Amino acid sequence: MSRIGKLPITIPSGVTITVDAGTVTATGAKGTVVVAKQQGIDAKVEDGKIIVTRADDEWATKAKHGLQRALLNNAVKGVSTGFEKKLELNGVGYRLSGGGQQIEMALGFSHPVKYQAPAGVNLAVNKMEIIVSGIDKQLVGQTAAEIRALKKPEPYKGKGIKYADETIIRKAGKAGKK
Repeated sequence: MSRIGKLPITIPSGVTITVDAGTVTATGAKGTVVVAKQQGIDAKVEDGKIIVTRADDEWATKAKHGLQRALLNNAVKGVSTGFEKKLELNGVGYRLSGGGQQIEMALGFSHPVKYQAPAGVNLAVNKMEIIVSGIDKQLVGQTAAEIRALKKPEPYKGKGIKYADETIIRKAGKAGKK
């Protein structure tokens, strides 16, 4: 049995889980997330917990067991507490402005770069930091990755957009002549 798939998901207070034929819906204080059921995987609510089971021991079904449990756990966490990723902007002359659904950045290009967030994701600007938050973990991570891709950190001076917990491995510059 899958080590992750066999673990029950505890439903926190204020979160409602609805299991339908092909979907599982999690509703909480922050919003609603719908997760599609994988083929051969079933979920049921018992005693305030979500139990994920599989129909057989086929290789493909075993592979989907832990995935389905992880997706449901992320949905429950998302509607109760939400997810957030922090990005830092490093570089002389780099600027941030905006918030909500759109931010504008000066990243050393000849023009300002505008980024429009998808629905369900909120952007907050705090000096040289961007906070990407929302209830869908995949969408929050994808949005943070798209913003980071606008100006990846370079290894010599560390200029660019990086995750707050990311470490940039620095390279030595030119060796110089002797």
